[in-house]
Amino acid sequence: MTDQVLSKSQYDDFRHFLEQSCGIVLGDNKHYLVTSRLNRLTQEFSFTNLGALLDALKKNNDGRLKERVIDAMTTNETSWFRDNYPFELMRENLLPDLARNKPSRLRIWSAACSTGQEPYSISMTVHEFQQKNPGMLTAPLEIVGTDISGTVLNIAKAAKYDELSIARGITEQRRSQYFTQVEGNRWQLIDKLRSPVRFTEINLLQSYTLLGRFDLIFCRNVLIYFSSDLKTDILTRMSQILNPGGYLILGGSESPTGYCRAFEMVRFPKGVVYRLKSS
Repeated sequence: MTDQVLSKSQYDDFRHFLEQSCGIVLGDNKHYLVTSRLNRLTQEFSFTNLGALLDALKKNNDGRLKERVIDAMTTNETSWFRDNYPFELMRENLLPDLARNKPSRLRIWSAACSTGQEPYSISMTVHEFQQKNPGMLTAPLEIVGTDISGTVLNIAKAAKYDELSIARGITEQRRSQYFTQVEGNRWQLIDKLRSPVRFTEINLLQSYTLLGRFDLIFCRNVLIYFSSDLKTDILTRMSQILNPGGYLILGGSESPTGYCRAFEMVRFPKGVVYRLKSS
């Protein structure tokens, strides 16, 4: 089957579908990328042309198709201890501060967690902090990883990673300490680090109420995909489920400034985080 090209009207319709479905805003310069990725799905789902695929999306009666389209349009880029500094901040500044409040339970949300490397890196960081500072943080730990894609969450739940995935951020020491080799060149994360983490499928445009309240939220390199109005909405609703004094960690190019006044910037030697203002 020869690849087809989306017309301008088709591209505009698809942009509207994507923004309404998951909030992702596509610029005018993504026409080729969208066309390329949708052509692959046209073949996968045996549509005769791109128009037939778009018609099926409009009817909204095929949940699997919708999920695969959203999967194709999101990068799901991730790695262990990505950018490193947020986890150093956690270990050196945030966990000691949260521990001083003697929480009955420490709850952390990893939003848009993809295949699980971020929430599991968080689990490792808390574990290593507790090992180094016995008795300082004794509260039970719960980490919630969420993503819009059920496909990547299934990988996260299994916690089995190939050699290439492990090589992206896991030291040899951590590999030997936290993973066991299974079924060839795949590595299984140990139960001690998996057990505090649970995963659930959520669209960031939906309500967060059922997630409960958190002491720390990771929402990194996600807001860049949303419009200004949606950034305001997402940040405001995140502020409403943070415990007093709770922290928000965003991507290096992201900030709540201009979108939500509920946070104050806190500078540390290793980087910047945002703390919920006291009311």
